[in-house]
Amino acid sequence: MVVLGGQGVRILVQIASVVVLSRMLGPRDYGLVAMVLAVVAVAEIFRDLGLSTAAIQAKELSREQQTNLWWLNSGLGLALALLAIAAAPLIAALYGEPALTMLTVAMAGMFVLNGMAAQYRADLTRRMRFTRLAVAGVAAPLLALAVAACAAANGAGYWALAVQQLVQSAVALAITGAFAGWLPGRPRRGVEMGGFLRFGWSLAGTQLINYAASNIDSVLIGTRLGAEQLGTYNRAWQLLMTPLGQLRGPTTTVALPVLSRIRDNPALTQRFVQRGQVALGYSLGAGLGLVAGAAAPICALMLGPGWDVAAIVALLACAGLFQTLAYVGYWVYLAHGLTTELRHYTLVASALKVVCVVIGVQYGITGVAVGYATAHLLEWPLSLWWISRRTQLRVGPLYLGAARILLVAGAVAAAAYATAQALHGQHPAVTVPVCAVAGAAAYALLLIVPPVRRDVMSLVVTVRGALSQKISRG
Repeated sequence: MVVLGGQGVRILVQIASVVVLSRMLGPRDYGLVAMVLAVVAVAEIFRDLGLSTAAIQAKELSREQQTNLWWLNSGLGLALALLAIAAAPLIAALYGEPALTMLTVAMAGMFVLNGMAAQYRADLTRRMRFTRLAVAGVAAPLLALAVAACAAANGAGYWALAVQQLVQSAVALAITGAFAGWLPGRPRRGVEMGGFLRFGWSLAGTQLINYAASNIDSVLIGTRLGAEQLGTYNRAWQLLMTPLGQLRGPTTTVALPVLSRIRDNPALTQRFVQRGQVALGYSLGAGLGLVAGAAAPICALMLGPGWDVAAIVALLACAGLFQTLAYVGYWVYLAHGLTTELRHYTLVASALKVVCVVIGVQYGITGVAVGYATAHLLEWPLSLWWISRRTQLRVGPLYLGAARILLVAGAVAAAAYATAQALHGQHPAVTVPVCAVAGAAAYALLLIVPPVRRDVMSLVVTVRGALSQKISRG
């Protein structure tokens, strides 16, 4: 509850960033920064090298091991920053945009800042200091948005977005370091690090494959369709998929340490995963249905005129729904240390995604969104079956649970779409709330279906239990 509450505030900051900066900057500004981030983010995988997750997942972690991990992450961050600076002219040449040279050099500082912060975040997660993580997760983007808005108002253009990224990383480092309450000493020799490196390297390989597949859309749009088209696509992505990732990501923060402790009890693991799917599906899934149905008025309200991205947002909402159905399987892979199996599955899923997106880009940015959604539609049932081959997780109940979630999301989407069409021409500030009411009514109507009602009651019981425990501890 603490993590999701913090993320709820962070989502509001993210939405505020989209609303404010989209009215001050143009598609080309976003496109240029997105080009750099597509390269920066892949190097971030090597900067972390899976060592944060390795530290969280480990049964025991000494201070000497923690210190060595801090130096590893920081050293990798510095090395990658220097590499990015050296490669800046090549990145500019790849996209045919000379402005990317200095932009890449400036944003390379993110590697150093994020490398220094990695083990502080891991330590707070391992100790379940979720309130402190939530404070850092809200304060950093909020201050960064304020700085970026001032810069954009003074004509900084795309540099405002670069400054936003750097300020956010710097503030996050300062806050998480202060909350963790320790400083790294000198790196120590003779400390057992092999297990962390093996786990981290295997996970990093999976993350690299997944990143390449997940960002093939941005790379193809940037190289084939140009910065303006990429900026338009990026606004749709930032409006929906970035907040969605911010909501889903913290569930792993909570689920990983819990599942790691109960992984030897199949019955408890099954129950936890099923409840996790219910919690994600009946909350995020229903919200994504609303976004898919009311995409046109939502985009008009959030982005203002000049951003024709409603169809892309609706398609990305469908992709996000299918991703959410499969997300609980990711928890199980990590908690059981099945990083090799996760990498093998990710290779298959990534190949599917690349094929769909390469076909879609022939039809512009809307075609890319169609390809992305299609890939996730085909992928989610496969992902659950794959994990069942290496664990005792029963996927039958998860498939049935997913079917009920799709029913609810589809009903919400249909009600929202019909309402949006009926109110066509009205101001979006009026249309969006009415669509939300219509979607909520469709959701409530489905409670007459007994399995759906049981799922919702299970979610209510889980939330009440979390709140009662928080109150009793307080």
